[in-house]
Amino acid sequence: MRRLCEKWIRDDDDISEESKATLWLNRQIDRTKKVTFDWPFPFAEEKLFVLTLSAGLEGYHVNVDGRHVTSFPYRTGFTLEDATGLAVTGDIDVHSVFAASLPSNHPGFSLHRHLQMSSRWKAPSLSVGSVELFIGVLSAANHFSERMAVRKSWMQHRLIKSSNVVARFFVALHTRKEVNLELKKEAEYFGDIVVVPYMDNYDLVVLKTVAICEYGVRTVRAKYIMKVDDDTFVRVDSIRDEVNNVPAGRSLYIGNINYYHKPLRYGKWEVTYEEWPEEDYPPYANGPGYILSSDIACFIVSEFESHKLKLFKMEDVSMGMWVEQFNRSRPVEYVHSLKFCQFGCVEGYYTAHYQTPRQMICLWEKLQKRGRAQCCNEMMIRTSVNERPKCRNRERMITRFGEMRTGSWMRVTTWGDCPEELKI
Repeated sequence: MRRLCEKWIRDDDDISEESKATLWLNRQIDRTKKVTFDWPFPFAEEKLFVLTLSAGLEGYHVNVDGRHVTSFPYRTGFTLEDATGLAVTGDIDVHSVFAASLPSNHPGFSLHRHLQMSSRWKAPSLSVGSVELFIGVLSAANHFSERMAVRKSWMQHRLIKSSNVVARFFVALHTRKEVNLELKKEAEYFGDIVVVPYMDNYDLVVLKTVAICEYGVRTVRAKYIMKVDDDTFVRVDSIRDEVNNVPAGRSLYIGNINYYHKPLRYGKWEVTYEEWPEEDYPPYANGPGYILSSDIACFIVSEFESHKLKLFKMEDVSMGMWVEQFNRSRPVEYVHSLKFCQFGCVEGYYTAHYQTPRQMICLWEKLQKRGRAQCCNEMMIRTSVNERPKCRNRERMITRFGEMRTGSWMRVTTWGDCPEELKI
């Protein structure tokens, strides 16, 4: 590998070292005069080619039909160990893709090594009575590295080790038999995985959420059920304190709640009118982390078993729809907090999303050493999560919202900004 950035541009012998250095210098000092040279485009329409993308210590290197074309450095803060996949997109007809020397799991984690050496990461035995909080973690069969990072970080909290709080992974089957066999070994060893009996698919993720509700109310008989993703870091003690702040006996829905969001009718996340005919979604908490009381979870399980539960491919919107349906018969207290971070991490977070395995361990170490919720990623979101909204008349706000929801009654507690339509 060439170590000088100016030599990454191309590897032809007919370009002098002076030209390469001059081109790089002009880029740095913003000179208008550029070095020109003949560099034929490496692709030809209707002709096959072989493109090789290699990841080195200093960046990516691209070869076409065995000839070096270009190189470019990694983005700031990127580590090669964090790469988990490869996608080829654009106006190109891909005949085949082969990957060599790409780890199937995070290179810092070896499944067999952990199965032999890490008995301390096993799930504790369930308590005889009911538990305070159950946390269901959505995961994929081949996400061993993400699950291992969770086991080594927030699942080590004393409330989980003492079984006052219980956490389990919910995983569907993989299309590859060997992945399912490894998943079976992992589940038997750690005792913290619930395998749902269907092939994993984005449109069916909502079934994992139903399974979380069922496990929470029937297996562990939890007072509150929390759903998170496997790249979400959870401050277990703060979540426990949050639910305890609400008077007992109230139906509860806590998270970073979206009001009056509309379906996207085009693009990657397109929702057709056949899938969702209404113009607005119901109020729903963002999927990376939210909490609901056990009575709502019982309602969801009952409706599902009686084949009356409406399913939608976006599981967080589905949960908002079910809570709204429950709210028509019994008031639900909606608690909105920006501390349930949707994108990345904020200081003082309750949950932090899009965390790599390395960041999960870092967050846990900071909590243990400093006792404060501090972020580990460089691109930290700068926002205040402690300021409460200036809604002059909360009772009036509640009444207006209830009228707009076809007669259903709803109590709203909101931290952060008030929903735009609810500002007085």
